[in-house]
Amino acid sequence: MLEEKIALLKRELIEFASLVEGMLDKSVRGLLKRDRKALLEALEQDEPKANNLEIELDELCTTMIAQYQPKARDLRTVLMILKMNSDLERMGDHAVNIAEDSLYLIERPAVKPLIDIPRMVEEVSGMVKDGILSFINEDAHMAKAVCERDNVVDGLANQVLRELITYMSADPSTIERALHLLSISGNLERIADLSTNIGEDVIFMVEGLVIKHHREEEPTESYLPRE
Repeated sequence: MLEEKIALLKRELIEFASLVEGMLDKSVRGLLKRDRKALLEALEQDEPKANNLEIELDELCTTMIAQYQPKARDLRTVLMILKMNSDLERMGDHAVNIAEDSLYLIERPAVKPLIDIPRMVEEVSGMVKDGILSFINEDAHMAKAVCERDNVVDGLANQVLRELITYMSADPSTIERALHLLSISGNLERIADLSTNIGEDVIFMVEGLVIKHHREEEPTESYLPRE
């Protein structure tokens, strides 16, 4: 019975993650294609669904702990789902922020051709999906790859910042639009960070390694299993 309940939690988690991925896709697609309808769908339809799923999954986890009193690995799994539920809710909030910035930008001339932000979206969407899959499959190798991709996203965010500073310096009329683009880049970076948190938690669950406090000092060795 408990195994069936945990399987249900995992299915709910996958559904939530898919919704968040869809919100992110609509938010950026709306920007790139100037698609107001997609942006409004993310804000008016998907955001309420995300909020409801977060509450539902939280209640399911809490009820399961109270009713079945899981122990050891089962308890760790339920607690991790609770944490990932919170992370996904925050990702949804960042996708909403992106949609709101995009609504502002599509009504105005473009500051520059968008090159690095679409690449950020591609990386971030993959990190969200792979982070959840690494948990479902208990795949530490995939979780490690999620964590490593965070550096790629950070590099793209820095490139966006450098280019936009150049545009703002050359033409002050672009400042407000550029700040909205920087906000989008920052929200994508936050989603990548949350995906990295999930990857780190999966590595801890599977291998018993805590890597979050020394990831930068030991970018490779910290992922290695203990002897």
